[in-house]
Amino acid sequence: MHFLVKVIVSALIIGVITEVAKYYSTIGGFIAALPLISLLSLFWISFEGGNKQELSQFALGVLYGFPASALLLFIVYIGLKNSFTLSTSVLLGIGVWCIVFVCQKLFQA
Repeated sequence: MHFLVKVIVSALIIGVITEVAKYYSTIGGFIAALPLISLLSLFWISFEGGNKQELSQFALGVLYGFPASALLLFIVYIGLKNSFTLSTSVLLGIGVWCIVFVCQKLFQA
């Protein structure tokens, strides 16, 4: 039951953001950039009995992935601005994301 509620709530949030973006693309993008999914995930972990250590580790993981995710979105933006297709732009972004992720793992202290 909890899983179904999580899926429905998450889908509703994504649906609302998509609808806002149809009419106000910049505002929709801004809302999508908010850490809604991360905060929602923290809420669900806590709701399901996660302790502070688990929540803290999750938040650290989100911070760890932020630079690669920001670069992915920047690459998609540049690709689309330069007339690449969405799929090509996303693939390039994912490629850069993977490179940054591997570099973070290699140089991790």
